Amino acid sequence: MAKAPVPPSSSPRPVTYIPTPSIAALQDDGLATDHSSSFFPVSFRDKLSDDDYSFDFVDGFLPSDPAPGVDLFYPPPYYSFWNDLTVESVRKSLRWLRGLLSRNGPYDGVMCFSQGCSLIASFCLYHQAETPHQPFPFNAAIFICGGVPFQVLDDLGVDITKEAWEINHKGAKALAEQASTDAILKAGLNRWTSTEGLNSNGDAALDPANVFGLDFTKMPKHLQIKVPTVHIYGNKDPRSTASLQLAHFSDPTLSKTYDHGGGHDVPRRTNVSEDIARLVEWVSWAASVR
Repeated sequence: MAKAPVPPSSSPRPVTYIPTPSIAALQDDGLATDHSSSFFPVSFRDKLSDDDYSFDFVDGFLPSDPAPGVDLFYPPPYYSFWNDLTVESVRKSLRWLRGLLSRNGPYDGVMCFSQGCSLIASFCLYHQAETPHQPFPFNAAIFICGGVPFQVLDDLGVDITKEAWEINHKGAKALAEQASTDAILKAGLNRWTSTEGLNSNGDAALDPANVFGLDFTKMPKHLQIKVPTVHIYGNKDPRSTASLQLAHFSDPTLSKTYDHGGGHDVPRRTNVSEDIARLVEWVSWAASVR
């Protein structure tokens, strides 16, 4: 489990993060609720050493049904970035995102959870593939419990093996089951179970030639995300494989991974909150000195 180094106290500059929140990415869609700040808890924001950080909490733009288990905690309305995961729906969401960044930005960084990660990851990869001459509209990204849609990778010409598709579908199905209202009422936090084949060493133990079915030794170099990134996942999250695959699209000299030890959520434990705060500070510093 990677620990975030604390950057020099004189280095970080104030950074505005626009979370692109989403509750769950399951099967072929993901859902978001207007209770955005709940998924970027005060527990870690209060641990930031600089009071000048500001957060702009952004909802999805499409009305949707609640994701499994969401209506147990939050009343409607519910929103999503897409309700049917296709290349066309993702590109529609990216047009919306570009408009948002243009109207409300500039932002120094983005912080995203679950489906929000799929949105921002798709933005990054399409940007690298189609408009690499244009500057990124943000300088850093923090991904929490999310990956890049395989539909997007396929559209970009990435070879997706049968093994990768099977792991992807298995994780999505397990997430839907473990995030459900029944699972919450029966088992609470104990409903999260480890992903098969993922050990506690997480990213450190993975072979780049086979990251849950994706061969990153043959990945097109132009798809590498060029801004500093942080990838936060839980080893009990059924979709943690997607988080670690996304981490491999980042420049290893500009990225860090962190296992918070939980499931498809953001634990409020003090040690986890402190670690996440240090990661936010590190990526802010890394973006400021480039």
